[in-house]
Amino acid sequence: MQLIDTHVHINFDVFESDLEDIKTRWQQAQVVHLVHSCVEPSEFKSIQALADHFGNLSFAVGLHPLDAQKWTNTTETEILNYAKSDQRVVAIGEMGLDFYKASNHQQQQQVLEAQLRIAHQLQKPIIIHCRDAAQKLKDVLELFWQQTGEVKGVMHCWSGTPEETQWFLDLGFYISFSGVVTFKNAKTIQDSAKIVPNDRLLIETDCPFLAPVPKRGKRNEPANVRHVAEFLAKLRDVPIETLAQQTTDNACQLFNLSLDD
Repeated sequence: MQLIDTHVHINFDVFESDLEDIKTRWQQAQVVHLVHSCVEPSEFKSIQALADHFGNLSFAVGLHPLDAQKWTNTTETEILNYAKSDQRVVAIGEMGLDFYKASNHQQQQQVLEAQLRIAHQLQKPIIIHCRDAAQKLKDVLELFWQQTGEVKGVMHCWSGTPEETQWFLDLGFYISFSGVVTFKNAKTIQDSAKIVPNDRLLIETDCPFLAPVPKRGKRNEPANVRHVAEFLAKLRDVPIETLAQQTTDNACQLFNLSLDD
């Protein structure tokens, strides 16, 4: 069995002291590849160093919506250059809209649109962060699709309703579930997880955040993606081996990964 954690942040300081132990645990959990997300381009060098060290790590470059105020007249060129400079860059992001924690809605939208243009230019998938902004995100994406063209991508750490889930499935997105789906009160997210087609489902930890049951409340890490997979397999009434194969194949398809590398 092979699992891919499609969204990690192991460059954060909270992992600095025991990264080798963390690697051992993810290997024991049969996690064979990580996709490292990026909060802002200044992280690029540290993420690149992790990829140099671990080997089975691909990564993204982009600017998170909660850091939209950090966008400058050089950020677009910076993201473009980073994405072109390393073949291990498999996506642009994470990008998106977060209206839960910030009120700079127009600024976030402008930064999102700029990164959509980068992804379209480079023909790379996008990693989308969306919180309390599904309707606006849908509108932005539909307009971009009409005016510029489609971009592949994933709705990461998805917590939307089944109706919202269908919006993004209709736009061609993959849907990724984190440890939140295992929470007892996450009924809406669980309902969404039931409707995602087999060929659009992804799993992630979003570590160090949102550790799944039975690790809830602790620092999250890539090995815990197995708990997400096990929960989703039960929820969707399939063997864990089947769900592992489906989500691994989907990650390879979206991010153009080769596990033989």
